[in-house]
Amino acid sequence: MVSTIKRLLIGRPLKTHEAGEQKLNILKALAILSSDALSSVAYGTEQILLVLVTVSTVAFWYSIPIAIGVLILLTALILSYRQIIFSYPHGGGAYVVSKENLGVNPGLISGGSLLVDYILTVAVSVSAGTDAITSAFPSMHPHTVLIAVVLVICITILNLRGVTESATVLAYPVYLFVVALVILIGFGLYKIMTGDISPKLHAPIGTPVMGISLFLLLRAFASGCSALTGVEAISNAIPNFKNPAPNNAAKTLILMGTLLAILFTGITYLAYYYGVAPKENETVVSQIATDTFGRNFVYYFIQGTTALILVLAANTGFSAFPLLAFNLAKDKYFARMFTMRGDRLGYSNGIITLALASIVLIIIFKGKTEHLIPLYAVGVFIPFTLSQTGMIVKWIREKPSGWIPKLISNLVGAVISFIVMMIFFITKFSQVWPVLIFLPLIVIFFHKVKKHYDSVGEQLRIKPDAVIPKIDGNVIIIPVSGITEAVGKSIAYAQTITDQVIAVYVAFEREDEHVFEEKWKKWHPEVRLVTLHSHYRSIITPLRKFIDTVEYKAREANYWVSVLIPQFIPKKPWHNFLHNQSSLLIRAYLLYRRNVIVTTLPYHFKK
Repeated sequence: MVSTIKRLLIGRPLKTHEAGEQKLNILKALAILSSDALSSVAYGTEQILLVLVTVSTVAFWYSIPIAIGVLILLTALILSYRQIIFSYPHGGGAYVVSKENLGVNPGLISGGSLLVDYILTVAVSVSAGTDAITSAFPSMHPHTVLIAVVLVICITILNLRGVTESATVLAYPVYLFVVALVILIGFGLYKIMTGDISPKLHAPIGTPVMGISLFLLLRAFASGCSALTGVEAISNAIPNFKNPAPNNAAKTLILMGTLLAILFTGITYLAYYYGVAPKENETVVSQIATDTFGRNFVYYFIQGTTALILVLAANTGFSAFPLLAFNLAKDKYFARMFTMRGDRLGYSNGIITLALASIVLIIIFKGKTEHLIPLYAVGVFIPFTLSQTGMIVKWIREKPSGWIPKLISNLVGAVISFIVMMIFFITKFSQVWPVLIFLPLIVIFFHKVKKHYDSVGEQLRIKPDAVIPKIDGNVIIIPVSGITEAVGKSIAYAQTITDQVIAVYVAFEREDEHVFEEKWKKWHPEVRLVTLHSHYRSIITPLRKFIDTVEYKAREANYWVSVLIPQFIPKKPWHNFLHNQSSLLIRAYLLYRRNVIVTTLPYHFKK
């Protein structure tokens, strides 16, 4: 039943040699890896205006030079990550660059920051999309959290089916969003050129503004840089591309940067020329679409695709998180399970972990994750700064041909990214201070994981001069609850290994103890029976004390001690609830005994 449902939702398992068929071409990769960056167009301009409006609507003309500054940073980031793609073609992005050029801790800070950021990407994007849905259908507002959770589950199932299937499905809404905004920008510019939009709606560029300050402009610039989240995802996901993977990844990155620049510039210019001011109950994009087309089919098409892209921005996290977790796990800083491929050849453990973590965030914040956006943004600019600084170190150390222009682009990007990061810390410290706590904790956790794996490797490694101790014999203890076929089968199996077999019966009443001893003498007199009386109706405590005693004596005689536990296996899974599962409790306890071997002998019921 479970297997049938799994196959229906996820599909048939794929063979390892089919991995090549699960690679992405440029068009599909652009859709699946650019959704986060492209979706930020829907709110990037609005974030700038929200800061400028605190001075005056006259200050809106500053959105144009601020947008130019954002484009300069975008260009530096695109050039930097293009260099990262060719320098580190196996993926890993900021984590690998920082670790190899700046050291382990900067690398772990980048990796940990991005892992958290991808979780926030899913939570914030899905919550934003849910808000768009509930705004269109107000009656659904009480079910915001449920809708968000269902959306996360749907995106998770799509990704568990494999990157090509999820890309095929998700490509349509992403490209529809691009088409919708191109139509909006095109018609908006046409109306401006034909004089349909009055130039009196906005203040001319250069108009003096009372109360404006450099600090406020930097704050507006930092807020506008939220449009750059997701730019790094392609450099993390290079292994998902068809060969030649680095070339295809680089082309996809350039396409993404170009689209992002066009859409962001267009929306910012239209918002300035139309004199649009941010409203609490209507987005900037919605106002531009209303002024351009009115509330007709085109307007609702733009709004619908915007809501879709905000939800699907979460898919960038689902594409990049598993691969980043894989790189960390490969270096022994994260659990090994993240290196395992699932039935559909994706890193399903990473996908499921991301989904669960984002659902927890959505539930905790009740679907209102807007307070996480500054944390989300600063979490991006930390690895931006570290990765570009790492590339600077790489160029200075290696000095390949043509390294000066590369160094300059990375230097510009690193400086601007650092400034943006510091502005976030200074202006929104009350919202981003948790990063100063959880990032060190994550780095400590990574080191603990690495220490554990190194310790395990050291203990399992065979040493040339190691002498494996010889054991003279084995004592097998069989906990029994009655005279049954399962016990008989366990005794027969134990006797094929050793003649030192001890059956142990724990009685709660003295009368039961004597009755069982009499029955045992008639059934298996050749097998030693030890009866233990439990005053407090516990099986574990008296059994533990007895096993400890036997183990101590066996160690002196150079013997192993094995505990053979009969285990009932019902024909139907729900029958398990009808048994007390004492064998599971005994086994769970004994697994932590250093010198005791635990063996389970299953007894299958036929009906």
